[in-house]
Amino acid sequence: MEKNRQYGYLTPENSGRVVRIGQGQNIAGFPIGIIYIDEVHYPLVPGNVVNGYTFDFPVRLKAVEDLDIPNLFAAGDAVYEKVLETCLDLQREGVRAISSACGFFGNFQDRVAKELDIPVAISSLVQINWIASLIGPDKKIGVLTADQSSLTDTLLAACGVSPETKERLVVRDLRHEPEFSCILEGRGEFDNEIVRQEVVAKAKSIALENPDTGAILLECSDMPPYASAVQAAVQLPVFDFTTLIRYLHTAVCQRPYSGFI
Repeated sequence: MEKNRQYGYLTPENSGRVVRIGQGQNIAGFPIGIIYIDEVHYPLVPGNVVNGYTFDFPVRLKAVEDLDIPNLFAAGDAVYEKVLETCLDLQREGVRAISSACGFFGNFQDRVAKELDIPVAISSLVQINWIASLIGPDKKIGVLTADQSSLTDTLLAACGVSPETKERLVVRDLRHEPEFSCILEGRGEFDNEIVRQEVVAKAKSIALENPDTGAILLECSDMPPYASAVQAAVQLPVFDFTTLIRYLHTAVCQRPYSGFI
């Protein structure tokens, strides 16, 4: 464990305490670090993991330099080295947990977590086993993804998804939808209302075809802007990158309680 890492809030009552910082750290106050794909070209609307208005707490964003979507999906060793170094940079900068802005970073989840000494959750898919335990053994989990062909057994295993839980997944992708495809093709613009309709329609198809669906997971970091609309349409719990990142933030930034008794 990094000996200079320190948890806790400074308040007017305890501001006189001894505080410390890691060697080489020159910024502070960013509890969550988020890695993202460097070379993309599409709108990043509020709710997107890398939109500054998405979270009500500070996040430290850091690009994996020169990384594009095809290379991330291919998940080669050279990409792993870049991902690891970016995560190590964030750790040195003092973040207390690391996530990402693409579920397919999950190909490296187990390896990166092994190398760092802070919590790592670089794919929304790490929530799958937990979701499965919440909804009972006979319920399915609907998964909306950007590209189903890249959501491989290797990826799921790296995120800790058991073979038994994998059998409960109902996966749909939006790779070929007229507007959502902008995200993978980098066209620079999309009709946000049509993207919303595309995401909702896919979620509804899962629920209608599988009445035993107990929850929906949005794999893609570009889908949280539409999570509320998805929930209104399917009337189920909806998990995504923001539920994961807020969970991490709560775990590493426990606030002291105060109030009237």
